[in-house]
Amino acid sequence: MTRRPRSGLQLELRHDELRAVVTDVGASLRAFSAGGRDLVLPFGADEVRPAYRGTTLVPWPNRVVDGRFAFGGVERQLPLTEPERGHALHGFGSWLAWSVVEHDASRVVLGLQIEPSLGYPWRIGVETTFSLGAHGLEQQVRATNLGDDAAPWGTGPHPYLRAGDAPLDEWTLSLPASTVLLVTDDRLAPTGLAPVERDAERFDFREPRAIGHVEIDHAYTDVERDDDGLARVRVTDPDSGQGVEMAWDASCPWVQIHTADLPAGPSHPGHRAGLAVEPMTCAPDALNDERYAFDTGLVVLEPGGTHAASWSIAPVRA
Repeated sequence: MTRRPRSGLQLELRHDELRAVVTDVGASLRAFSAGGRDLVLPFGADEVRPAYRGTTLVPWPNRVVDGRFAFGGVERQLPLTEPERGHALHGFGSWLAWSVVEHDASRVVLGLQIEPSLGYPWRIGVETTFSLGAHGLEQQVRATNLGDDAAPWGTGPHPYLRAGDAPLDEWTLSLPASTVLLVTDDRLAPTGLAPVERDAERFDFREPRAIGHVEIDHAYTDVERDDDGLARVRVTDPDSGQGVEMAWDASCPWVQIHTADLPAGPSHPGHRAGLAVEPMTCAPDALNDERYAFDTGLVVLEPGGTHAASWSIAPVRA
């Protein structure tokens, strides 16, 4: 009997020089490279996935503060999966084995059914498709409410982009977003929106520039879109001119950016080793939508209703 790797079933995709590996645990993007150059921070096949690296976030992305929210007039308490800050983090799907629906040389479809629980009493069918082609890797997530009551919903990916071999501080970042969600220093709980000019050195990358020493773990909105309706974030390596770009459609009005600063600092191999770029259909703590004066983007799935979101990752060549 073949031993199952710790990261899950290995589902390889190839197209010319592009290679991606998706695992069934968490519908995770374990590796993605172009001509042997890593475009995302990978992890080993027989390694327990480091935290949420590369996973698909369902039925909400980011944090639910204190794990508590109210929906339809009923208070709910979610399990606290970020104990150091006391929040419910990144939904339920990240550590579950998704079912393989289809798999061929350049495409894989995975499915998951979220069953009702005390904290989230809705049944949601989820299907995600990874497609590898000449322009890069595209992922789509489609959710269907299989129950009889309206359900709150959100999704997003969690890749760590790799521009090249230079330190992250030297990478050039292009992030055409004009508004940032401020958070508390200790628990990263949202406090309100601000223009990126409020702390331009830390938050304003509308004109491409080096990331520098700043630490970011914040959500952005009001992201400029191109003529195709896509938002684009790009990081490039100053030495090679190569890099990676992430794009997403209007289904994701938010994006979380994290410079991967870890408590152990430089002694940890993952510290500032990649830039997390997480397009999100909703803001952090969106399940508490009524708390906030701004539009969190929370999706409400009516019975039988569906919602789809998609994003892509592609190499930037010199």
